[in-house]
Amino acid sequence: MIKLTKTIQAQNSDSCKKVAKEEIQSIEPDLLPLQQGLSLSSYVGKMPFSAVILNIKEENNTLNIKTGIFYTGIIAGCSCSDDPSPTDEQNEYCELLFRINKDSAETEVKLLDFTL
Repeated sequence: MIKLTKTIQAQNSDSCKKVAKEEIQSIEPDLLPLQQGLSLSSYVGKMPFSAVILNIKEENNTLNIKTGIFYTGIIAGCSCSDDPSPTDEQNEYCELLFRINKDSAETEVKLLDFTL
């Protein structure tokens, strides 16, 4: 379960976007739907991801944070012993919606559809 406690504490301050970005970037990548967001590669890479806060909206008892995530994906070869192709990394981007319960800070993460 993801909890974005610091973001909830900073929700009405000027530093909310900065705190949300830092807290989101500290989430273990395996807890995010990054694999489902791949569009150019096969597997999520090992490089750290970077978050950009696109907007923050309050709705009833929820703080919704739309976030752009930049990360790397891997285009893997056939994994044969004689495969000469190196593992190739590709830049990836997806948008996630973080829905934070204001009382408990429990957070749901949803992959958003977007078009370039």
